[in-house]
Amino acid sequence: MTTLIFLAPIFLVFEVVQLVLGERYLGIKQIARGADPRSLGLSEITAFLWTIAILGYWLWMLVLLLTPLTRAHALGLLVVSSAGFSIRRGTEIKWTLVVLTLEGAVRIGFLLSLCGLVWRKL
Repeated sequence: MTTLIFLAPIFLVFEVVQLVLGERYLGIKQIARGADPRSLGLSEITAFLWTIAILGYWLWMLVLLLTPLTRAHALGLLVVSSAGFSIRRGTEIKWTLVVLTLEGAVRIGFLLSLCGLVWRKL
C-alpha cells in the first residue's frame, strides 16, 4: 500500500498542468472576451485522457485512505476536491477560475506534503 505514495509527484505535476489549463480555458482573457469555455473544445483524445487521469486521481486518493500513514492527506485531498466541485457547480463562470485556483493550491500543498513523505522513504 505504501508504494502508492510514490505516485504523489506524478499527481503533483498533473495538478500544476491542470491549473495552467484552467487558466487557459477559464482565464481573464476568456472572461473578457465573453467566451464560453465549452465552445473552445478539447480534442476527443485529450478529453478522454484527462477524464481517465481525473478518475485515476480520485481512485488513488480513495486507496490512500487505507494506509494509516497517508490517511490524513487523502482525507484532506478528498474533502478539498469534493468541496471545490460542489462550489464550482453553483458558481458563475467568472468565479470558477477563482475556486479552481484555491482548490488547486490547497491540493498542491497536500501533495507537496506527500512528496515529503516519499523523499523520507527514499
